[in-house]
Amino acid sequence: MAIAAAVVVFVGFAPTYFLRGNYQTTPLPTYLQVHGALFTTWIALFIAQTSLIAARQTRVHRRLGWATAALAVAMVVVGTTAGIFSMRIQVEAGNVQPAQAFLTTPLFSMTMFAAFVAGAVTLRRDVQAHKRLMLLATISILDAAVARWPLEVFRTSSWAYLPATDILLAAAILYDLVSRRTVHPVYLWGGLLLVIEQALRIPVGETAAWQALARAIIGVG
Repeated sequence: MAIAAAVVVFVGFAPTYFLRGNYQTTPLPTYLQVHGALFTTWIALFIAQTSLIAARQTRVHRRLGWATAALAVAMVVVGTTAGIFSMRIQVEAGNVQPAQAFLTTPLFSMTMFAAFVAGAVTLRRDVQAHKRLMLLATISILDAAVARWPLEVFRTSSWAYLPATDILLAAAILYDLVSRRTVHPVYLWGGLLLVIEQALRIPVGETAAWQALARAIIGVG
């Protein structure tokens, strides 16, 4: 699953980040460079941490875990800020209502990510719960990469990438069913929370209350 997450991220962000020089001539804004570096580091650490456990290097895994937790805090701050900055640019370009509505995506996503990581840290001694919460945290931030995959369905339906992202969640649940003959409770309530959060983005973003809140957050208009 860690390798799958890395592939999803690379394919999605290759044209705009990893291989940007091959596709674009304009430089990436500094705040997005920082955003990309932190989120890429998370994927790299996720692979490293799962590899350490597979190699039975539990002590090193635990030490690196605190650095991972600190990275998660930085990601929430930077991810939220990047989302606000990007939507501010869209508002200034005249895309006011869509930008204010879309602000639910980065803010809700960062809230879900933070909740899963906090749960994983709290339950770090419960190995089965901990590793599933960390996987859910990673899945919760992959929708931005999936949305950028060069697939026609994502061009015709701007929100089709959300159920596509949840294929990873379904794969995790299926693995539990095959290997354990049951689904771990973390996947039941955590997966449900993730799907609910995704489903709420559009209707909440279109409400007058959210539009007013988004204007205040973005600080334009």
